[in-house]
Amino acid sequence: MGKNLGLVRAYYTVALACTGSFLFAYDTGIIGGVLTLKSFQNSFRYTEKQKSTINSNSNSLLQAGGECTQTLIVPTSTDDHKAFFACFFVWPFTAKYGRRWSIALASLIFCIGAIIQVIPTHSVAAFYVARVISGIGVGMATVIIPMYTSEMAPKSIRGRLGSFFQGFFVLGVFFSYWIDYAVEKHIPETSDSQWQIPIGLQLVPGGILGLGMLFVKESVRWLAKKGRHDEAMKSLVWIRGEETEEVRAEMAEILDGIEAENLATEGVTWKEILRVPGNLHRMCIAVTIQIGVQITGNTSLAYYAPQIFQAVGAGDNSLFISGFFGVAKVISCWFFLLFLVERIGRRWSLIIGAFLMGSLMLIVGILAKLFPPDPDATSISSAGIASILMVYFEAMCYNMSWGPVPWLYMSEIFPTRIREVGIAVGTATQWLFNFVFSQATPHALDSMGWGMFLMFCIFNWILVVYAWLFIKETTGKSLEEMEEVFNSRVGLYHKERPLDEQVQNKQHIKPGGYIEQLEQFVQGKSDDGTTNGSMYNEWAQHFLKAGDR
Repeated sequence: MGKNLGLVRAYYTVALACTGSFLFAYDTGIIGGVLTLKSFQNSFRYTEKQKSTINSNSNSLLQAGGECTQTLIVPTSTDDHKAFFACFFVWPFTAKYGRRWSIALASLIFCIGAIIQVIPTHSVAAFYVARVISGIGVGMATVIIPMYTSEMAPKSIRGRLGSFFQGFFVLGVFFSYWIDYAVEKHIPETSDSQWQIPIGLQLVPGGILGLGMLFVKESVRWLAKKGRHDEAMKSLVWIRGEETEEVRAEMAEILDGIEAENLATEGVTWKEILRVPGNLHRMCIAVTIQIGVQITGNTSLAYYAPQIFQAVGAGDNSLFISGFFGVAKVISCWFFLLFLVERIGRRWSLIIGAFLMGSLMLIVGILAKLFPPDPDATSISSAGIASILMVYFEAMCYNMSWGPVPWLYMSEIFPTRIREVGIAVGTATQWLFNFVFSQATPHALDSMGWGMFLMFCIFNWILVVYAWLFIKETTGKSLEEMEEVFNSRVGLYHKERPLDEQVQNKQHIKPGGYIEQLEQFVQGKSDDGTTNGSMYNEWAQHFLKAGDR
């Protein structure tokens, strides 16, 4: 009974937290349709020539607000100018006050921005300010939620629960598309309600997220890191359902891991943390994997689905077709996270997904080149239908690979001591490139046409090589075991899989292992006795060993 109760609480806690992902998706998805509504254009009094600029600015200012929240005030020496990466709010707030209250604050900030957006100010500038405020709230949530869910989920279902972030994201996109379609069809364009209703509905998930944080527990690992061990144990017992030997052993493992991490990094500067074997690798992965999410092209599809479907021949049916686009994303994503995420593994999901997405983008580009849409046509051509289906299939592949996996992967690879920093760096990268692609997409669509799809094809095939060379398999590993995964010079996906067996048998885990590595670094030696400079050969060796992986 206790174990089942624990599973119910784990699913409930993660689902509630991932309302923030739903909010993120709904906000980004709704704006593309709202900007096509005549009522919005009439209310804010801009011309057709200004439409493309309003489109890109309304989306990119949300990302600008999100970028401002990725605060990484970290320990540095006086020579490092006191900060490595500085924006506002997230890292110091969540480090001091915890995950729950940080998520609640993010919800409050977002709701303030949403209220300002829905007021008919007739001022584009005021709408822009509101988008920035909402972006700050969303940006905070996207940093904290993956961190919170990874720290609360049992390792046996962490992959599934971690993928809820993307699962709720596609649900948000789904609802945004259909609400846009409904208000266009059933509310006259002379009424401001046509655009106010879809924007105002953002307050519903925003309120659920903020109030819901009152009914869940604080992160076990954050409490343990703060020395509040009794509270950490109570939180762990609550999320697991009952106090058992297994739960007590898990608590002991968490405390041992945090103690070793604290000893290993006592008085260590930011520069030295990055030079410890494994940490630089993880930080680079967090950055590059989030760049990969953006260059798949699916952010562009999510923001500008109606405009893109018009470009491939959907005509006036673009909002209706966008609605079914959302259906395809929901079905594929939830099928993946419920049945496949723990079976296929993180690495192969990324490799296969990128290859299929690139192939489908190539087909769409070829069809758009050979059979350009006729603006005077009264129905969708066969080539247009084929292109739309390829975009549907591409989105399904994304939502079974590069949609859910990067958020999950980034949230589980970092040790507790730098998890806030690592996730914030990765999320800041996501927002930065989200900003870039939201700005560039409408202009690229106008100037490149079918060439834009070929560009995304090439990007996706590059990601196949990237995932093959640099992504290590983490499926089935506890957060404490990630030290062994990323400190090993032998990839976890090597044919002989020696490290995998060691981690499973707990034979290679030594409390002082990480401290010894730091001591070797300080002494100018790596773990094989060579000088420090040889550590940086590790990335080059990935290429030489790729054939064995």
